[in-house]
Amino acid sequence: MIYLDHGATSWPKPAAVSLAVSRSIAQHGNPGRGGYPAAMASSRALYHCRELASELFHCLPEQVVFTMNCTHGLNMAIKTLIPPGGRVVISGFEHNAVTRPLHALGAEVVVAGRRLFDPADTLESFREALNTHPHGAVFTHVSNVFGYVLPVEEMAALCRSYGVPFVVDAAQSAGSMPIDFSALGADFIAMPGHKGLRGPMGTGLLLCGRNPDPLMFGGTGSLSAQQQMPDFLPDLAEAGTANVPGIAGLSAALRLAGRLDLSAVSKREAELAHFAAQGLSRMGLKVFCGSHQGGVCSFLPPDSDCEKGAEQLSRLGFCLRAGLHCAPVAHESAGTLQTGTLRLSCGPETELWEIRRFLQAAGKAFSGNRKNFS
Repeated sequence: MIYLDHGATSWPKPAAVSLAVSRSIAQHGNPGRGGYPAAMASSRALYHCRELASELFHCLPEQVVFTMNCTHGLNMAIKTLIPPGGRVVISGFEHNAVTRPLHALGAEVVVAGRRLFDPADTLESFREALNTHPHGAVFTHVSNVFGYVLPVEEMAALCRSYGVPFVVDAAQSAGSMPIDFSALGADFIAMPGHKGLRGPMGTGLLLCGRNPDPLMFGGTGSLSAQQQMPDFLPDLAEAGTANVPGIAGLSAALRLAGRLDLSAVSKREAELAHFAAQGLSRMGLKVFCGSHQGGVCSFLPPDSDCEKGAEQLSRLGFCLRAGLHCAPVAHESAGTLQTGTLRLSCGPETELWEIRRFLQAAGKAFSGNRKNFS
């Protein structure tokens, strides 16, 4: 089996991650709920993970809030910045993790920038949208469907110049691209632990430039005599027992990520996606590709039946994702809402030979072309 669905989750996980999860289950108690060794070891493990995240993303350990996934963090951030019925600016490539919370709030959503792989259009549209005096802005770093790398540094600068608070969705960039929280000046950056960072599923991080409004209320192990949540981070946003084994695994993943040159990882993944795009284009398939693209390549099979195409490739031993990828806004922008796409997404350990074999399989599945695309 050749796995090309890292945009959904990284797989397989590094051995160090699995080992850390197993050890935590065997050794850790409930953090903040006792002074005995197992509980104290658990508290130290959580703080160590915050330290590793703060080093990788350039923030303070106390600004690192543990979440169950990126969606959890985005919900917390969005509900902090956007009041019910408030106005918000988003890009034309957002995931349902952004748009559904906004819909639930009854927000007035201004979509800025619909052209794929066109940062100039994104920035001009975004600038115009900020003139509508929104309560906040939410934008993805990288489109999960098409791999379009948005000009987030410039978008962040625009938000700061207009005095608009903003949230960055780093679901597809954390662990694959450098992220500097302090340089961006974001109010919040949300990310999963299980994708580019290669940690366990059920983990995530919310980097906080301000105190969020908590989604849950309950025990924190601190200030237990009062009925209000503590007014300091991270306790304010972390009610209940933490996913300690998952966080231990995430620590192992963060250590590995800290040893990588993430700029080189990003470049290599983009090169593999472009190689795949070129091969698919030579077959006459519709491919979505551009100069500002990460390690994701979306395309349409000859009959535009993406589910059938994914099934054909699965039978040949290849794992890709088909459909709308939980991002109908992005498909509206690209004109693929009715068909969806077939998506190939690379990871840090994806090899060129795997892409070559994929192209051979795609030629067999879609065109009968058995040419060696090397």
